[in-house]
Amino acid sequence: MKSLVNPAPPAPAGPPPPLTAAAEPRAGGRQRAAELLQRQGVLAVLVLLCVISSFLFSSFATLDNTRGITIQASFLSVVALGMTLVIVTGGIDLSVGSVFALGGVVAAWASQYGFLPALLLPLVVCGAIGTVNGLLVAKAGMAPFIVTLASLLGARGLLLALTHEGAKTYLVPRGSAFQKLGGGTVWGFGYPVLIALALFGLGGLVLQRTSFGQALFAVGGSGDAALLMGLPVARTKVLVYTLSGLLAGFAGALNAARLSSGVTIIGVGMELDAISAVVIGGTLLVGGAGSVSGTLWGVLLLGVIQNLINQIGSLNSSYQSVVSGGFLIVVVVAQRYLSAARRGT
Repeated sequence: MKSLVNPAPPAPAGPPPPLTAAAEPRAGGRQRAAELLQRQGVLAVLVLLCVISSFLFSSFATLDNTRGITIQASFLSVVALGMTLVIVTGGIDLSVGSVFALGGVVAAWASQYGFLPALLLPLVVCGAIGTVNGLLVAKAGMAPFIVTLASLLGARGLLLALTHEGAKTYLVPRGSAFQKLGGGTVWGFGYPVLIALALFGLGGLVLQRTSFGQALFAVGGSGDAALLMGLPVARTKVLVYTLSGLLAGFAGALNAARLSSGVTIIGVGMELDAISAVVIGGTLLVGGAGSVSGTLWGVLLLGVIQNLINQIGSLNSSYQSVVSGGFLIVVVVAQRYLSAARRGT
């Protein structure tokens, strides 16, 4: 005989049990550690290398040596600042080395007409090259690698045309205000060092505290998503390439003021040094993540490596490329794993 009492309904399936109190902080802790290491790892390496070098070489930690490292790094740092903005958007600019040299020659030629022409003319010329790069990338949809490689060759060709295949060297007038811009010092540190620090401070504010900076990250993360958000993707790309050209030309002008001449053979391979500094500093080559502070530490790390090679004496400067290449490979591999750790995969 069947029971008249209905059996109790099955208990509803509830949500899966939450993570234990120990597992959840552990996962979040790994992600935070990976993020911190990706952003500030290069600074830790730089500090450690400086400490070790101070014990190995008595002249390394001197004020004169520090001034020498910073003045040499100041020009590359300005170029690398522009490269950072470009790479954050997922692009690349291979023209900065040639544009740097072109800016120096144009500034040295214009210095005979006064301070303002020497400073403004290279900005106009090099900024125009950057704008053309941006228009071809953003409007014509061409690959940044091809566009900026063509600009590298074009800027170098224009440089050789202005100097009659390098036979003509333009000199900066002695005692001029423009020469003092490159050779003046404050507390023993050259004006280019202070200018570079000011530009990095401004670049950090723009990248982290303005809507334009957030647009750069959005474009680098996903251009299609940025378009759906209503962001001016094309205009943003044109602006960053223009800024890259402006900063490379300005760095070239500062270098011409320091050397008191427009040197034609400089800037070869500088684009690779700038890219190395940016990537070593934690900026992802695929775009969407990066910081100007990391780029600054990357530039200083390359400068310290070059200085240590000079301190050893028995090694030539070509070893810097070997060490920089090794650092670059290690950093790119580390970034891959750190990015996976930040996503929790």
